[in-house]
Amino acid sequence: MIEDSPFVTAAPVLVPMPAERPYTYAVPAGMRVMPGSIVRVPLGPRQVAGIVWDGAVEKVDAKKLRPIEQVFDCPPIDRAMRRFIDWIAQYTLSPPGMVARMLLRAPEAFDPEPWIEGLQRTFAKPDRMTGARMRVLQTAEGGLAWTRSGLAHAAGVSSTVIDGLKAQGVFETVMIPPRPLVAAPDPNYAQPSLMPDQSDAAEMLRTNVAAGAFGVTLLDGVTGSGKTEVYFEAVAAALERGKQVLMLLPEIALTHAFLERFQERFGAKPAEWHSDLPPRMRERVWRQVAEGGVRVVAGARSALFLPFRELGLIVVDEEHDPAYKQEDRVFYNARDMAVVRGHIGGFPVVLASATPSVESRVNASQGRYSRAVLSARFAEAALPDLKTIDMRRAPPARGGFLSPVLLGHMRQTLEKKEQSLLFLNRRGYAPLTLCRVCGHRFGCPVCSAWLVEHRFRGQLVCHHCGHNERRPEACPECGTLDHLVACGPGVERIAEEVVAHFPDARTIVLSSDLMGGVRRLRLELEAIAKGEADIVIGTQLVAKGHNFPNMTLVGVVDADLGLANGDPRAAERTFQLLSQVTGRAGRTGKKSLGLLQTFQPDHPVMRAIVSGDAEAFYEREIGERERAGLPPFGRLAGVIVSAATRAEAEGHARGLRRAAPQASDLFVLGPAEAPLSLIGGRHRFRLLIQGERRADMQGFIRAMLAEGPKIRGSVRVQVDIDPQSFL
Repeated sequence: MIEDSPFVTAAPVLVPMPAERPYTYAVPAGMRVMPGSIVRVPLGPRQVAGIVWDGAVEKVDAKKLRPIEQVFDCPPIDRAMRRFIDWIAQYTLSPPGMVARMLLRAPEAFDPEPWIEGLQRTFAKPDRMTGARMRVLQTAEGGLAWTRSGLAHAAGVSSTVIDGLKAQGVFETVMIPPRPLVAAPDPNYAQPSLMPDQSDAAEMLRTNVAAGAFGVTLLDGVTGSGKTEVYFEAVAAALERGKQVLMLLPEIALTHAFLERFQERFGAKPAEWHSDLPPRMRERVWRQVAEGGVRVVAGARSALFLPFRELGLIVVDEEHDPAYKQEDRVFYNARDMAVVRGHIGGFPVVLASATPSVESRVNASQGRYSRAVLSARFAEAALPDLKTIDMRRAPPARGGFLSPVLLGHMRQTLEKKEQSLLFLNRRGYAPLTLCRVCGHRFGCPVCSAWLVEHRFRGQLVCHHCGHNERRPEACPECGTLDHLVACGPGVERIAEEVVAHFPDARTIVLSSDLMGGVRRLRLELEAIAKGEADIVIGTQLVAKGHNFPNMTLVGVVDADLGLANGDPRAAERTFQLLSQVTGRAGRTGKKSLGLLQTFQPDHPVMRAIVSGDAEAFYEREIGERERAGLPPFGRLAGVIVSAATRAEAEGHARGLRRAAPQASDLFVLGPAEAPLSLIGGRHRFRLLIQGERRADMQGFIRAMLAEGPKIRGSVRVQVDIDPQSFL
């Protein structure tokens, strides 16, 4: 700690900008700071928030130092969190200031929440008594302080009654501390009824939490096996130890049902953390997490950077989900960083999934993780029967995309008053629009991508940069009217086909880009769960762990879609997505069916899903990864060079390739144009570095960047350690 002193001292401060190290600032006389203090400092012409960092200050002439302007009245960032920020910066090759920026995203939370004006009963009595005044006085007995509106509501009177009593001195003004954002969860509120295998897994997690030491457990259970109830027992054990808990979910903004399940178990909802929270709510969550008032947070990947005071458990639900990978500014995988956070903090981490990532399965098999298996659905509900529809033998009608086999089962499901789900991982109406006369294709003017037609909105949209334009009546190339044709299906086009076949069915389309945003999606998911829809057509967000009690048929419109992109993880991703989607069927015990429309019924992924032999799929996929030296048996990193011109991007990428150091355990592939070679008007080239598991990937890339050409003009270089996307 820098003590009070008549002399000006100095402190290193990490500021939220692409700085490779903390800057040194003067500490004015009388100001006390310590590592972790959040302070306001001048940075150029601006004032920014920063964190007093660890380590010695630079030897700088004191006269040249600018002073710290303010120390915020805020709990300091603890040492474990500071180490976590440094670790991520080192691992991802990101400036530590940009990692710290993710922690400092709620600046209004650095000052304490204001106290609220309230009322408290005095010994005075009103000049006359009425029924309304009597109710108010009875409600206010006990000496507790009330807000004006809260007291009026509790007593069932208007606020003017409260004002009259206050005017007569019956109530006096007092200040009330800010209310907790959420009630404290009670680990003993509702003890669950668990199946034997659930009890065994829950006891294993409870034991790990009670030990209070770092360890990772993979909770591997089929869809509908009750994994959530099991890891809730780990949450209960952490709460009993007086610890805070972080639960990461890939689509927390949509998981209203999850929050209700938590409330049923613990008597209170967790605090939420995601990008759709209003700014004021984000600030209150941040502050109360830092002060320890919020005990459990359910959040998206960015919740990893909340300043927990007593974090004692992290749960990563659907740990395989690609949504945990951030590919903007600081590239990181929240699942892997959660494990690092647990290791630094010395507490357990739980990874839960019905279709674990290959990396997690290998870590479990090699003893780095423990593994708890739930092999059957809760209450012995049967998994859906799974079958492929060979589209070569049972093709759809001309102009359609649904096989007669699938349509027949949908008709039977409707007759039984049960629900069907059609899954297609493609938003909009059609992925390509062209002119039948001249062949003109509508492409994005600033991306190497086709514009996707959204017929509901009458627009053509680029899903990469957001460019949109009105769908014209005539071809802009040849001027011909009424000859534009949509090629291929999106969910809107499938909905059109469904309505043509089943005009009386209640049909809902679920897609992340529909009007109304998250609020509308939440309402529609609730409506489906209540049985207020007959046929649901959705993209991958329907595979995010939702529970639809009356869903007995799932049809995958294009099961081959994910296998055709050349991604080394294509088979794994397709297996996970299709397994998760078909797992929406029959979760309450009704006989259910999953149908996969495919032109490759003999593909290993299709065979593994239909047979239910996940172990065979993992064994095959792990063997192929090991032979190819791909993660987790080897290491990968991507370097993406982008610029305003193709020549600039290619020239810089080739310069980096020439600067790559000689290494026996690492080699560089490329540069080559990225599959999406133009995004937002910027040309993109990629280098791929592959190496052995123990190779010093970060040191290799640092040397390459240091020896390579200096970044000039419009050139930007991004490093992606452990890439998940190869586009």
